[in-house]
Amino acid sequence: MDQAVFAEEMGFDRIWAVEHHSLKYYAHMSAPEVFLTWVAAKTKRIRIGHGVVCMPFGYNHPLRVAERVGMLDSLSGGRLDVGAGRGATTMEMSGFGVDREDTYPQVKESLQILSQCWKNDIFEWDGSISISPRAVIPRPVQLPHPPLFMACTKDETVRLAAEYGVGALVLGFSGPSQVRELRRIYDDAIEAREIDECISSTPTNFLSALCPTIVLDDAEEAFQIGARGQKFFAESIQHWNIGTPLPEPVPDDVDIRDAVREAKEQVEAFMVEGGHPVPSVVASTGPFNIDHAYGDRDDAISYVAELEKAGADEIMCIMQMGGVPHEVAMETIRQYGEYVIPNFS
Repeated sequence: MDQAVFAEEMGFDRIWAVEHHSLKYYAHMSAPEVFLTWVAAKTKRIRIGHGVVCMPFGYNHPLRVAERVGMLDSLSGGRLDVGAGRGATTMEMSGFGVDREDTYPQVKESLQILSQCWKNDIFEWDGSISISPRAVIPRPVQLPHPPLFMACTKDETVRLAAEYGVGALVLGFSGPSQVRELRRIYDDAIEAREIDECISSTPTNFLSALCPTIVLDDAEEAFQIGARGQKFFAESIQHWNIGTPLPEPVPDDVDIRDAVREAKEQVEAFMVEGGHPVPSVVASTGPFNIDHAYGDRDDAISYVAELEKAGADEIMCIMQMGGVPHEVAMETIRQYGEYVIPNFS
């Protein structure tokens, strides 16, 4: 919360909050609507974003999502952005009665409901769920609805985001080269779509790219902290996605580059032994790429410039990984505000 408030002071545009459930060590943000309401109350300008709401119906009934969206957009003075996600780990789905096969169609239907429920005073819906005629209250400040986004971790979801007319939250760790390719896919799908097939009558054509980052005056110290945090984070992802062991912190006397390489090889071997196809193996080892904005302010400026050239409309900084200390995250935010952001204003 302190980081979010300080980010506004330092000139950041938006704070995104995830939604995950029971994923120990990976993400403890299980009630983002509560967190974002707190941020809205303590800030004046910064936009607040659900990055994302888990939209399969078992997690969040779409009518309840709409009510919370209307309330938070009203309370924040029209500063809310709403992303949709599947929440498709076995741990999460099993706790809420979600069937993996239902996740894509239910995310789409939830977005359709959000895009239409305030078009008229009375809303009703007859789809895979039925909503009898009613007012959806309160109405948001941003009409017909706050900007809509979707979490994108692979080519197909980026293409779907474009076809739906929603922004793409590109959550990969492969760096500028991946962002460049996903931007091409996104733009091509926008060009090919029929506007009347979009979910929203006001499409959001916007690509936000993940930027793992730690920035300190001492570039090597920043790299060591960032890479260690990311390794812990990456191993946590794979534990909940494919069942590898939970992570352990890397001792100070172990070279982090060697530790990351060994962890990546272990995940690859686990996937191959399990009979997974090569694309799945590659996707699972992507988070072990530690060539990111870990360094001093000049390193960060250079990396952000590469993301911008690759087609990112927004740089989505992530620094809260593994054992990264709070004070290091705060210093990174300060460095961005004083030195990095002014280069891109």
